Amino acid sequence: MNQQQFLIIHGLGGSGHDHWQTWLADTLTNKNYQVSYPTFSKFDSPNLNVWLEELHLAIQTVPADSELTVITHSLGCLLWLHYAATQDKKLAKRVILVAPPSPAITLTEAETFFPVPLNSNHLSRTADEILFLHSNNDPYCNIEDTKIYLNLDHPSVVIPNAGHINPASGYGKWPSILDLSLTNKIPILN
Repeated sequence: MNQQQFLIIHGLGGSGHDHWQTWLADTLTNKNYQVSYPTFSKFDSPNLNVWLEELHLAIQTVPADSELTVITHSLGCLLWLHYAATQDKKLAKRVILVAPPSPAITLTEAETFFPVPLNSNHLSRTADEILFLHSNNDPYCNIEDTKIYLNLDHPSVVIPNAGHINPASGYGKWPSILDLSLTNKIPILN
C-alpha cells in the first residue's frame, strides 16, 4: 500500500503560526503522516519562477510510490496552476485549492503570477482529484470571479461567509480541512 503524503503550499505573505495550514501540518505530522510544508522565498513579494523552482524541489522529495495530497491556499493555488501547466505527468492523487485569488485582477505584490493559466486539462493530467474551495465573500476573489474557476470542470465548494479562509476570517484550527485531507468524501465545511 502506498504511503499517504501531504504537500502544503502557502500563499502571499506565508501562513504564520495561527493559520489553518500550519495547524494542519502540525496535526498531520502528529498523526505520523509525512508532511512537506516549505516556506517559499520572499513570500511578501514573490517571483513566480523562483517559487516554481522551489515547488519543483519540494515535489522531488516526495517518494514516487506515495499517494500525495497537495493542499494550497491563496497565491499557492495560482502557483499550483502554473506548475501544472508545465507538467505532463501525474504528480498527486488529490489537489485541494483553497481560496484562490481572482485570476482577473493582478495582485501588484505578485504580478509575475499573472496571467493565470486556466486549463482544466493541465489540472486533470497532474492529479486524479481536484477540488476548489471558495468563499462567497472573499475579498481577493468576488463571487463573479469564482465562476472562472467553476468553468474548469472540477468540483467546487463555496463556504458561506468564510472571507479569505484565513485566520482573519476565523480559520486557524479547521477540523473540516483535516477531514477532507484524510478522506475521499467532501464533508460539510465550516
